[in-house]
Amino acid sequence: MNGIQIATSVLSLVAGVGIFLIACNMMSSNLEALGSKKLKALFAKTAKSKLVGVGVGAAATAAIQSSSATSVMVIGFVNAGIMTLSQAATVIFGANIGTTITGQLVALGMFGNSSLSSSAIFSAFAGIGAFILVFAKKDAVQKTGGILAGFGMLFVGLSLMSGAMKVFSELDEVKHFLALFENPFLLVIIGALFTALVQSSSVMTSMAITMTVTGLITLNQGIYITMGSNVGTCVTALLAGLTSTRSAKRTALIHLIFNLSGVIAFMTIGLFMGLGGINYGQLFEKMFPAAPQLQLAMFHTIFNVLTVIMVLPLTSPLVKLVTKIVPDKKNERSNDAPHLEFIEQHMLAAPPVAIMQVKNEIMNMAEIANENFNIACDLICTLDYKDIARFRKNELTLDFLNRELNRFAVALLKADLGEKDRIYLSTAIRSAADLERIGDYAENITEYSDKLRDSGAIFSDAAVKEIAGLKETVNSLFAAVMKTYKDGDGRALEDVLDIEDRVDSVTESMANFHVERLERGECTPESGAQFLSLAANIERIADHYVNVAKTVKTYS
Repeated sequence: MNGIQIATSVLSLVAGVGIFLIACNMMSSNLEALGSKKLKALFAKTAKSKLVGVGVGAAATAAIQSSSATSVMVIGFVNAGIMTLSQAATVIFGANIGTTITGQLVALGMFGNSSLSSSAIFSAFAGIGAFILVFAKKDAVQKTGGILAGFGMLFVGLSLMSGAMKVFSELDEVKHFLALFENPFLLVIIGALFTALVQSSSVMTSMAITMTVTGLITLNQGIYITMGSNVGTCVTALLAGLTSTRSAKRTALIHLIFNLSGVIAFMTIGLFMGLGGINYGQLFEKMFPAAPQLQLAMFHTIFNVLTVIMVLPLTSPLVKLVTKIVPDKKNERSNDAPHLEFIEQHMLAAPPVAIMQVKNEIMNMAEIANENFNIACDLICTLDYKDIARFRKNELTLDFLNRELNRFAVALLKADLGEKDRIYLSTAIRSAADLERIGDYAENITEYSDKLRDSGAIFSDAAVKEIAGLKETVNSLFAAVMKTYKDGDGRALEDVLDIEDRVDSVTESMANFHVERLERGECTPESGAQFLSLAANIERIADHYVNVAKTVKTYS
């Protein structure tokens, strides 16, 4: 065999791994985009029981073909307080079962020799999916085409990898070199490092299967490499947890401990089996004779199922353990530093969660804006500056949130999203701007307070009563807007518009009453000027609240 053939095989292997990775990403992103609502509903069922949580994790991962994506989604839910740590643990357990589906598909694709192979049949889906992507007009149909194309590309990549492995298996030098790696601990480390590098246990497992089938490595070597891939796949979740809340850190740690527990248990059993002169490879060759395609794939599945059975009863102690390892601390974040409550950069890897968290962040921003509105109204009526430090901090936070939400939404728009999610993100950018403007108008009101204080003027009791009434009406408007926005129900918009009409009516009446008080000498021109400016600013605040509610019509 000459150098050109070897170089060609190396390039084919690299190409095969690349196509396989792209295929996994295509399937994952399109399945997520197509079924994001169903995924959210699926995760909501985890509270019923531990077994339901395991089933949901397995189903979700089997659907989107990525345990890493499932783990990142779970961390997002824990970070938002939507899912408890115990619920998250069971979903992660199930995700490890769901990720074995890829290995089973790869094994299935390796059946058939002289006749038409299953790999060739499945590879044809890449062409079918490509035609759909080119000619389909509807978004949902295009996503389906993307799924089919990704599915077919899995087997195109597999075929390239398998062909390269066959060439390498004919080289005695390669065989002798790989035979040196017999130590189980070393094989686990190799599997973990390679999986961490490509961030896909599916690629590592698939490569191990093709190497085993072509005779490049023994089944026993492939088994320990596959064990290592389970540890390496935790890297994505650990990276996601590092920049998140303590609950998210604990979730990532549960993922690592769970996978390590399975590896340690099986390696310990393997050592004892070795004393009796038998190893896992020999055992699975007897269990699935004359089917090398299935032997490693079945080990991967059985390994993960038995690990879940072993660890599931220990969920509560595991949660207590990670809580001790990552204990609660007061003032985890600086009270003075503006920060995002729900959004983390790693969530870009899980668009369904990211969309939901953007919505939570918008609602959090709205609460802060409305708090400043109330502080400003109280300040101008009482000229008591006890809450001004809180107001200033909120104003800085609103500016920060508007800027960071905009940046995150733009980055998220680059992901493969459904049409409704794209429209929502566009409206979210506008909503953040509207809420930031509410903060600016509230700041105007505090400046009117400064002018009143400096001039020695105050509002009359009648004026203060009118401001209090208008404040109450705007707070009713805010509650209606938040209900509409949270539920995404365009029909509830009628209540919002009715309250807005009341705000307009009240501000118009305030201007008329002010003129009457001026004529009676009950208020001064200095206080009157601030009073009219105040009413105009509150009316604009109401308009911006309504803008936020109106966005529901565009995507509901």
